[in-house]
Amino acid sequence: QVQLVESGGGSVQPGGSLRLSCTASGNTLMFNVMGWYRQAPGKQRELVAASSSQGKMSYGDSVKGRFIISRDNAKNTVHLQMNSLKTEDTAVYYCNFRTGWGDTWGQGTQVTVSS
Repeated sequence: QVQLVESGGGSVQPGGSLRLSCTASGNTLMFNVMGWYRQAPGKQRELVAASSSQGKMSYGDSVKGRFIISRDNAKNTVHLQMNSLKTEDTAVYYCNFRTGWGDTWGQGTQVTVSS
């Protein structure tokens, strides 16, 4: 069993920045991928960024060059630094912990980008 605690999110104007964090606890001593997905109203959930426990990172095409994911394996924590935010980044952001056994999802945190 893995538990995820998310923090961060909120409202910001276009061009602003926000930071999300997610900490995993429980049975985390295995190869895993931690990351963030997002879901906007009426749209499918999509990958934002992810980092494996071995340091491999991946990004969704729409956030490349603007968002940065970082990971602290000792603390089982990932951070998502979101810069140059756009209105289309508005969504509920979900932390994800993935192993060969399946996915664990966080409760989601709202990010709203609006002028």
